[in-house]
Amino acid sequence: MNTTAHHGLLQDYHNQSQKSETLSSNQDLSEEEKDPSAGCYEQLLISTEVFLILGIISLLENVLVVAAIIKNKNLHSPMYFFICSLAVADMLVSASNASETIVIALINGGTLTLPVTLIKSMDNVFDSMICSSLLASICSLLAIAIDRYITIFYALRYHNIVTLRRAVLIISSIWTCCTVSGILFIIYSESTTVLICLISMFFTMLLMFI
Repeated sequence: MNTTAHHGLLQDYHNQSQKSETLSSNQDLSEEEKDPSAGCYEQLLISTEVFLILGIISLLENVLVVAAIIKNKNLHSPMYFFICSLAVADMLVSASNASETIVIALINGGTLTLPVTLIKSMDNVFDSMICSSLLASICSLLAIAIDRYITIFYALRYHNIVTLRRAVLIISSIWTCCTVSGILFIIYSESTTVLICLISMFFTMLLMFI
């Protein structure tokens, strides 16, 4: 997941609509009225081209991982299934970010004109996909860590404890829970309870990794 500053479709739409008003109002200000330190705290943004290239590279890398695991039967084991789940999650994050970046670029360029309600719906869909994929990525990392723990401390019983059926069941549960959680987090994004749940989940995962 790219950790750079990220603008949603709806926020970008409002920024674009207010841009002309801001420019016209700034023209009326004299040089004495302008704050010389106004630009000191501007947000550092990566250009659309760089952001899109990084997203495509990440997408292709994860596609190669998934393809290698699917094609090679020797890699059809629980550990590689968890790795495949992690790659799919990261792939969806990259695809969602790249798609949203393209839509934002088209809207800013005037090529794509959409009603505000549709932009809001698309923004919610992209955010839900990103949130769900991030949660699935974290949970897949946790599953890999637990799998390695069992391999080290219960080596003789590993194949009895971690079977393909259990691995598939765990992966299915991870994606089901993460998808539902991602949708609920976006729907109730303004709720304090959701924010507390996100923070609690982050620290819980962090403690489990440690």
